Amino acid sequence: MLAAALAVPTPADAATVTCEDVYVPVTVALLPQTMHGRLCAPPLATKVVVLIPGGTYNASYWDIGYTPEIRSFRLAMNNAGVATLAVDRLGTGRSSKPLSTLLSASVQATAAHQVVQAMRPRFAKVVIGGHSIGAAMAMIEAGRYRDVDGVLVTGMTHRMNLVSVVPTMAQMMPAPLDPALPGRDAGYLTTDPGTRYAAFHTPGPYDNGAIAYDESTKDVFAATEAVDSLTLTTVVIPASQQITAPVLLAVGNDPNFCGTLGSDCSSPAALQASEAPFFGTSSVRAYILNGYGHAINYAPNAPTYFGQVTTWLKSAVS
Repeated sequence: MLAAALAVPTPADAATVTCEDVYVPVTVALLPQTMHGRLCAPPLATKVVVLIPGGTYNASYWDIGYTPEIRSFRLAMNNAGVATLAVDRLGTGRSSKPLSTLLSASVQATAAHQVVQAMRPRFAKVVIGGHSIGAAMAMIEAGRYRDVDGVLVTGMTHRMNLVSVVPTMAQMMPAPLDPALPGRDAGYLTTDPGTRYAAFHTPGPYDNGAIAYDESTKDVFAATEAVDSLTLTTVVIPASQQITAPVLLAVGNDPNFCGTLGSDCSSPAALQASEAPFFGTSSVRAYILNGYGHAINYAPNAPTYFGQVTTWLKSAVS
């Protein structure tokens, strides 16, 4: 059953949107856990997007508090009449924090499936979306359970540019070394101080406020999550081959997934052509947000990407 605790709506949308904290019971290795999410719904909303953040991010990635009128995915969707449920992956935010070795992308996908099921009684259409490693989890969930009406993949393609990714991973440190991230074992990793712009935002413009907010809200990921997120989405037969729902793939000029060893991000058409074979569904759309890197919600031109998502939600997930 879904347990929900009402919270105070933000002043900017208090008149039209109701936000609440939800806590969904899930199971990890036969142990009870709880996944937290922030559900924000306009009146009479019939469609909800369940959003999974990427590694070292939590639910705040989907509702950025720095210039939210530009960078809040949540606010943009709510303004378009679509509800959002931004979750904290297990181990992050206000979700349970089990031993890191109990977590994997597959485990997180199973937990997300239970969240999707919890949303079904309230919403006619449930879409799952994710960023980076969260996108891998969204694809695993959608391919394994086929219980969603659409899949939003952001900050990830099926071809990783290891030339960029390896240095980024080398700048991670065990979470216990960061006093701002208590209660995690050494299997949880986070970014070294001062490395987030290079890891997640380049080649976008350096905005002191945006980077400071990103640093202040950073979280962790379990090293074990990375292992099967790669094997289940890029090796042999990817989980995305089992997806039957419409897919929207949105990336920036992302050095982690575009380039020599990555996907062809030279144009939306080129990206769609290179990614379509990895999906079972015939309905795959691609979009490129030019001028920014991996964490595209932070882009100063993010509203153009948000507009593409709302258009897709209205047309493909009808």
